[in-house]
Amino acid sequence: MNGSDSKQRILLQLDPDSQVSVFDSVVAVDAGTETLLRHANVSPDQVQSLVHGAIFTRGPEDLHNTAIFIGGSDVAQGEALLQAAISSFFGPMRVSVMLDSNGSNTTAAAAVRVAAKECPLDRTNAVVLAGTGPVGRRAALLLAREGACVRVGSRTVERAAAVCKQIQQHVPDANLTPHATSTPTETSAAMEAAEIVIAAGAAGVQLLSEDLLQASKDLQVAIDLNAVPPSGIEGIEVIDRAVERYGISCYGAIGVGGIKMKIHKAAIRRLFDNNSLVLDAEEIYNLATEMGL
Repeated sequence: MNGSDSKQRILLQLDPDSQVSVFDSVVAVDAGTETLLRHANVSPDQVQSLVHGAIFTRGPEDLHNTAIFIGGSDVAQGEALLQAAISSFFGPMRVSVMLDSNGSNTTAAAAVRVAAKECPLDRTNAVVLAGTGPVGRRAALLLAREGACVRVGSRTVERAAAVCKQIQQHVPDANLTPHATSTPTETSAAMEAAEIVIAAGAAGVQLLSEDLLQASKDLQVAIDLNAVPPSGIEGIEVIDRAVERYGISCYGAIGVGGIKMKIHKAAIRRLFDNNSLVLDAEEIYNLATEMGL
């Protein structure tokens, strides 16, 4: 605790699941949270009373010592809680809030920062497999914002196109192309001349075969965010961190995980800088960039 600041740092952890995430709680404590208030089974209609309980107990000059973290396994539910929290603020009566349901924002930020360390993102051809999932959507958004030419892969081209449209609303000049990637032939077409691939699929689902990985002659970096066998990208080990395979710098989920953890803890600490921050995907990525990760 800062010697000139007598108020404890309190983090209100809101989780839509039946059990509050222990992972998120441990990270919060390790990041310097002094008091952790954990609430499970939170629905949007309950958020206002919880938020008001947090903001009405301290004056505006002390509210930077209170913050909100929204987690849980369902990203859509987390997004609804975030909007409910923001709607509960008024005037100076607000606190900083962070969304990282299922680790989607910190994981996507870590993956794109890893890619940026390996090659320039501007005008680079990047493929996001399972690009319509929580992490994939965010990774595609961050890549597009950095100027990459992003191919969004999904089981159907219609789902991929819907995500491209959503991203375009945030990044009007984004270069986005939807791709169906449900067959090896479709995936091969999406991978043509690709320099970056990020596999962001569900646990235990293989999205890219080792044959296609090896055949991708322009590929510079391959990132597999799946930690459960079989790997999302065949041939990449979960612990890989800048391991060269077929001339490609490869990263597995644990290889990216160390950076994700640094970002997560830094974002929690940043919440207490002032009482007006909203840390979503882009803000968390900006923080990671500032840190030089």
